[in-house]
Formats: sequence, C-alpha cells, structure tokens
Amino acid sequence: KLFDEYGRSNAHHRRSVAASLVQGVYILERDRQLKREHPIALAPPWWEFFHFKLLRQLVDDADHCTFGAIYEYRPPTPHGHQSLDASPRYVIAFRGTLTKAESFARDVELDLHIIRNGLHETSRFEIAIQAVRNMVASVGDSNVWLAGHSLGAAMAMLAGKTMAKNGTFVPAFLFNSPFLSAPIERIKDKRVKHGIRIASSVITAGLAFASKRNYNNQQADSRSVATDPFAALSSWVPCVFVNPGDPICSEYVGYFEHRKKMDEIGIGAIEKLATQNSLGGLLMSAMGRDSEALHLIPSAVLAVNLSPAQDFKEAHGIHQWWRPDLQLQSNIYKYT
Repeated sequence: KLFDEYGRSNAHHRRSVAASLVQGVYILERDRQLKREHPIALAPPWWEFFHFKLLRQLVDDADHCTFGAIYEYRPPTPHGHQSLDASPRYVIAFRGTLTKAESFARDVELDLHIIRNGLHETSRFEIAIQAVRNMVASVGDSNVWLAGHSLGAAMAMLAGKTMAKNGTFVPAFLFNSPFLSAPIERIKDKRVKHGIRIASSVITAGLAFASKRNYNNQQADSRSVATDPFAALSSWVPCVFVNPGDPICSEYVGYFEHRKKMDEIGIGAIEKLATQNSLGGLLMSAMGRDSEALHLIPSAVLAVNLSPAQDFKEAHGIHQWWRPDLQLQSNIYKYT
C-alpha cells in the first residue's frame, strides 16, 4: 500500500508522485506553447514513469492554456489483480503561475483573485470544480486525489474545501499553497514573534466576535440554527507542504503552531475564533461582501522542508518535493 489515512506509509513515494504529476501539467502547457507534439513532447514521462495515463487536460476558457490534468493510475499487469484501495486511482492536478507570455497574464489575474479572496468567482475554478465533481460522481470520492502547486495548490485547496462542505472529503496534496498574511514567520526572535501573534489573535477574535454578534442580532427572528462551517471542514485533512524560506506559504507553520501554543497557555478559545477568520475577510464582510480567506483550514498534515534553500526560486519551486534527501518535519493538526 502506498498510503494510509494521513499518508505516513511510503511518504516519500507519495509526495514524489503527486509533485511529478503537477510538474506534468507545467510541461503540458510548455509543450503546447512551443508546439511540441508526439514524439518530441516532454510531458508524458512525468506521469508514465509512475504508471499513470493522461485522461484529460483542463483548459482555461479565457486564454486556452492548460492549467490542469486528470490522470488515471494504470499499474503494471503483474500487479493488476492487487487491491488499489490505498493508491491514487485518479489524480486531478493543477499547475501554478507560468512566467511565459502566452499564459502569464491570465495566471497573474488568478493570483490577484486569490489576494482578494475571489478565486471561487473565476471561470477557471468553475472548470476545475466541475471536473472534480464529475470525477467524484463517476468513481467515488475515495478514488480521487487532488494535487497542486502555488496557484494550483490554491485551486486544489478551494476545490477540496468546496467538496468538504458538502461532506465529501477528497485527499489533497498542496505544495507551497499561498497563505496571505503579514510575514510574521520571518521574524527570528521567538518572543517577539509569539507576542505579535497573540496580539493579532486578540484583535482578530475581537472583530470576529463583534461581527458574529451583529449577524446574530440581524438573524434573531430566524428559527434555523446555522452550523459552524469551519467545524464542518475539520474532517478534511489535506497534506500541506511548505518551505519556511518561501514567504508565499511559510505562514502555515505559525498558523498551526500558534494555535497549539495558545491552547497550552489556556487561551485556546481566543485562537479558535481567530483561526477561523482573517482581518482582510472581516473587512470585506463589514463592507457587505461575502468573503472567506482561502488559506484558513481547520486540519492538516503539515510537512515542512527544513533543507536550506539558496533563494526564493528554490524555496518555492515544485522540484524540491521529489528530492530524496529532504529534511522534512511532519505534524498532524486536527481541529477540535
């Protein structure tokens, strides 16, 4: 078996396969841009080596670029009779931003949508979530896996959260997923960093409490009891891969560690409320716009690459995740 519930068995192989399938999407788009077709196309080895077959490319309706792919696992014939229950029967992978002219403008547009919590409003995401829904309806949620890097990780994150809100928990492998926050994790002094996080949590929790009370007053006549959407997501446990040298994703480290520390010092209730909200999201809500910060998730397997990175490109790159010599530190965080 390749995987268990939290991905602890054969973790290196699992991580390498997921990252390679995402890289396959990057190369698919580069093949398209450079008009490289069979037999000179460079993308197929990225999935064929792991016995996957490309079922479908996901194409953006705005610029016709390839932003995702659906793969099917086709094990070698001698092993075909064995159970595949713990293996990724189907993987839907999404690439990140490409800096090449033919796709750069559209990718950056999507990046800006992430910043303003509007990725769910884009046509690219509609194409992505429809593909996920169709695949889950066809083969079942336990047979579908999500994977993505950077912008693609945000796409996979949003798709996974959308499915989880309806009770469907699709495993996800998110590499360098954007976490939009002040770069507190970059502060070297632990006491200063912890103090800033506590102050930020108190402010966020206070604003969230005031916003919630105002909402409850407006809904006082309603007999329905709203469920906590954050708690409803807690059973979805994506694998989140971050590099502390990458400011785009490094705040996930502090996000989960700080929640644990707040529990330890007896003020977990404040952090529990702060964890569910962002200052940007609260501001948008105060302006009358429904907004949910994409990066806020209740549970995760957080894998941190502690290997030194020479520069941002290395710290953010997808290529780091299939290296066999990674210094990985993994923790499971479950929301309660």
